[in-house]
Amino acid sequence: MEKTLRFAMFVIGFVLIAMAVSNITHAKFSKLKDSTLETSGVVYTAKERERQLDCLAKNIYYEAGTESFEGKVAVAQVTINRSESGKFPKDICGVVYQKTSFTGKIVCQFSWYCENAGRPLILYKENYKESYEVAKKVLLEDFRLSGLKEAMYYHADYVNPNWGKPKITKIGHHIFYKE
Repeated sequence: MEKTLRFAMFVIGFVLIAMAVSNITHAKFSKLKDSTLETSGVVYTAKERERQLDCLAKNIYYEAGTESFEGKVAVAQVTINRSESGKFPKDICGVVYQKTSFTGKIVCQFSWYCENAGRPLILYKENYKESYEVAKKVLLEDFRLSGLKEAMYYHADYVNPNWGKPKITKIGHHIFYKE
């Protein structure tokens, strides 16, 4: 009788522990599912974080897909700097897809977006994969190039927009400027 009672207590204890572990695990997964990331005052859900990451990765890919790691980070950093500046849209997708009217003409902040409007975007797998990894490093891990903290603009070295802005540096085929 005593053995049976001990065994019953063991089974009841095991069941109670299993239920507690199950409830705790369920609660943790629910919390992770609803987790958020706050960047420049904007709170992102996991789904929205993925959207922002995709926008940043596309911008890196189309602006600097064949550039070095440092060149890709620099483009990502300008995009992030703009979203945090208060002078551009607050979220990354808003910065990437921003259009303005300049002397009656619609101008995109990043030329690839206007140039490819209405056409499917073609992605070369390896270049996009690297651009996506850089986007994750910059957006989620806060990786930055110290010399580009104030960088807000850049252009390819083969054009001269005559901006008159203070030049910061040249990385690969891009020249970076502050406000």
